Amino acid sequence: MNLRDLKYLVALADHKHFGKAAAASFVSQPTLSTQIRKLEDELGVPLVERAPRKVMLTPAGRDAAERARRIVAEIEQMKEAARRSQDPEAGTVRLGIFPTLGPYLLPHVIPRIRERFPQLELLLVEEKSDVLLSRLREGKLDAGLLALPVHDEQMHVEPLFEEPFLLAVPETHPLAKRDSLSLSELSEQKLLLLEDGHCLREQALEVCRLSGANEKSEFRATSLETLRQMVAANVGATLLPTLAVKPPVARSHNIRLLGFSDSHPSRRIAMLWRKSSAMGGFLSKLAGVFRDLPGELFTPTADLGAPRPRKAAARAKPA
Repeated sequence: MNLRDLKYLVALADHKHFGKAAAASFVSQPTLSTQIRKLEDELGVPLVERAPRKVMLTPAGRDAAERARRIVAEIEQMKEAARRSQDPEAGTVRLGIFPTLGPYLLPHVIPRIRERFPQLELLLVEEKSDVLLSRLREGKLDAGLLALPVHDEQMHVEPLFEEPFLLAVPETHPLAKRDSLSLSELSEQKLLLLEDGHCLREQALEVCRLSGANEKSEFRATSLETLRQMVAANVGATLLPTLAVKPPVARSHNIRLLGFSDSHPSRRIAMLWRKSSAMGGFLSKLAGVFRDLPGELFTPTADLGAPRPRKAAARAKPA
């Protein structure tokens, strides 16, 4: 048994297809198939159920693949630790981030990371939170930015910042003339939310639970930008995280933004990595760059939408 064969087994577990696993491993299909059979002979149990059009792992195969995945990840970390012992701030970091945070946070933090770690190669992966956490466990990511809480004993959790929510309403909404509202006033609202799988949906549902608000269930968005456009089109109101309305994000001229006067619903963002990671010391430094972002980025402004028209300009003059 060698490391190469373990990598072949992991590839087969990921792709469930000999041809695709072989292509991902940069070998021919007969080569990969032969090595899997040798691994089965060595272990004395079948690892794969072979069917004409699909491949399924046996229970023993699934167990072996998970063990192989951990072994491969540990060896990769060993190699990374050796490289970083020569230059701790050079090398590659695979960082995961979820879609309702990435486009709004990264423009502010990437220039600072490049300035602080000029030799660092940062590989960014944008996925939903459950996918990021799974890839962290499997060693496919070095670290991930996730919203708390996350309950996983394998992970080190490094809190970064708290991001408040704002209520976004169409300019014709009854609340559009207000600058703020109390959390209890949300009880009369039906909010537009994201579809299942987005952590922002769960955070918004928690705000709904606290305030007594309900979901506008006939519509669920696939992205934060879709939610924004639906509010601008007068479909309804929604909650937006503060970074999503800060420059360089373009101002939405048909949307009014309201802060909360008595309570400040928010989401807490942290960087997570495996406690066993050999990169822990460096990742702590990287987390410091995120933590040191200017505080005004996370301060809700009274209104970042279109300015209210002056009374003199409220009625257009005839041409």
